[in-house]
Amino acid sequence: MKVIPHGERQAILGSLFEAYPDAVLLVDAEGRIAMANALASQMLGYPPSELIGLSVDALVPDTVRPRHAQYRASFGRDPRTRPMGTQLDLVARRRDGSELLVEISLSPLQPQGLPYVLASMRDIGAYPRVRQALERARHAECIAQLGRLAVNASDPERVLRDAPAAIAVALDVDEAILYVLDHDGRQFRVAGCSGPALSTGVGERVPNDATSAPGWLAAQGAAVVTGNPPLATAGSSALGVPMADRGRIAGALVLRASDGHRFGADAMRFVESLVSLLATVLQRAASEEALRHSQRIEAVGQLTGGIAHDFNNLLTVIQGNLQVLGDLPALETNDDVRAMIDAAMRATRRGGDLTAKLLAFSRRQLLQPRAIEPTRLLPPLADLLRRTLDARIRIAVQIDADCPPCLADPAQLESALLNIAINARDAMPEGGTLTFTARRCDAAPVAEVLPWSGAGVELAVADTGLGMSEAVLARAFEPFFTTKEAGRGTGLGLATVYGFAHQSHGAVTLASQPGAGTTVTLYLPSPPQVADKPVRGDAAPAASLVPKGLSVLVVEDEPEVLRVLQAFLAGWGCRVTACTQAESALAELAPASAAFDLLLSDVVLGPGLRGTELAQRARIQRPGLPVLLMSGYAYAEGDALALPVLRKPFTREQLANAVRDVLAR
Repeated sequence: MKVIPHGERQAILGSLFEAYPDAVLLVDAEGRIAMANALASQMLGYPPSELIGLSVDALVPDTVRPRHAQYRASFGRDPRTRPMGTQLDLVARRRDGSELLVEISLSPLQPQGLPYVLASMRDIGAYPRVRQALERARHAECIAQLGRLAVNASDPERVLRDAPAAIAVALDVDEAILYVLDHDGRQFRVAGCSGPALSTGVGERVPNDATSAPGWLAAQGAAVVTGNPPLATAGSSALGVPMADRGRIAGALVLRASDGHRFGADAMRFVESLVSLLATVLQRAASEEALRHSQRIEAVGQLTGGIAHDFNNLLTVIQGNLQVLGDLPALETNDDVRAMIDAAMRATRRGGDLTAKLLAFSRRQLLQPRAIEPTRLLPPLADLLRRTLDARIRIAVQIDADCPPCLADPAQLESALLNIAINARDAMPEGGTLTFTARRCDAAPVAEVLPWSGAGVELAVADTGLGMSEAVLARAFEPFFTTKEAGRGTGLGLATVYGFAHQSHGAVTLASQPGAGTTVTLYLPSPPQVADKPVRGDAAPAASLVPKGLSVLVVEDEPEVLRVLQAFLAGWGCRVTACTQAESALAELAPASAAFDLLLSDVVLGPGLRGTELAQRARIQRPGLPVLLMSGYAYAEGDALALPVLRKPFTREQLANAVRDVLAR
């Protein structure tokens, strides 16, 4: 065997040191690096001149340095070979402070008489399985982080704003943009974004069409990986995932990375999981906002309903006394006084209309729903508006062939549509187009849960007017809120539409943008086999409607209203017994000798029994006794007992007609 000369042997050993496929360090007894191969210099990011003489402690992260010192001391006491694969997995720190996962083997050279340890390091983060495990760990941590934020954050918008940055780090991509679809479905809003060279910012909007990344993605309806626009930009690949909320597109997440980046199956599953989480956050935000709006509207509704009730009692007193005053013989020939009485009566009727709007908003109006065919409702209404609105406003009607009938009060539905049309007219001072649309509706609108299932009707009124800002849009349904100048509006138009829709077991939505017009959409149920209920109009005034000598038990806790009722009934020749409480009325009914032909009672009677409870007990005591209820609220509290309700304020003729109808029943 040929003996290798010492010099050649040294050269071979040096070549082996450099050619070794792992990073190799020769460390002395003090823990300083005496030699390092090129791969070690490359892996750790140190120039060879800086690496030689460096303490190995510099390669250990601060968090594990104390533990590493203990390990070195233990190894020094018992130096022995520890091969790669059975040794500890450690984290090494590069020169720039970044870290990498490494596997280390140690070979002490003391048995050869050399005071060194040979350390071999391998970057196991480069292994496919390890890299995949690390990626999945980052994904899991990102989901957990955003999950904690979603649970703890009081503002859901913060979660949407911070999510793209966390996703970009977890996937190591250049850009991450989260879009949320506006309520009207026309535009996407940037809710959050991350990227050093982004051309967009939070709050900016892009159209919901094929020219924008989220619009194109929403049309696809599924996750897409592509290198083509509009999802990807020049020199990038992109991953887009649409965000759905209860089956509807609610937003989109778009990720972009430098060309050559591959979005694998793991990345796709990770992003889809995150999008589901963000959709839940978005749904929660919408639900919370809907709840706040509902609570606010309900509180205002209770207040306005109470005001309307008290105001209706006042109007009943004023209206009744004016009618009694007008019958005085001394005033029959005084034209000036008659004119003043007529003017005051017109004012009370306008006051009654105002309280009716308040009751509509508070959902306490009396409705008489029936089946309504849109083909019979909308064309005549459009003809009426063509004759009364600005001639520069073009009116169109579009009714789908399969549109079913809706269930609603005809008069109140027409009033609601007229209110919307008048608002549209005011929003188009230079003219424009007003479009009525009717179509079948099989699903609830966004952020609404309808109390009916099956087919319904969607009635939309769209204009091409000035539109509304977000601030105005947020308050549009509030009573008395108006953007019109003083004297031009009460702010009750859309408020009454809101109340009517919800009292009709439906919903209403509003979509608008400055300069892009407004669309108000009513959603009404269309249950099968709806029977028409004819609505009786007021008959002409006639004292003969009420039989003379009729014995009437009147129950009313407002003294002034009670006096008006007594005056009306006495004028028709009725015998009147008056009570201010339900309990005293029951006492009047108790004796067998007491003969009453009619019980006339207010619904709200202050402390004690209500009028509905009085009617129920009176019917037990006197089966067949005709009962007529009155209410300043005008909601059908008597429906459960099949009792008619007369809405305050009422005229003498309306009371006479109601008494006649009750006696006829």
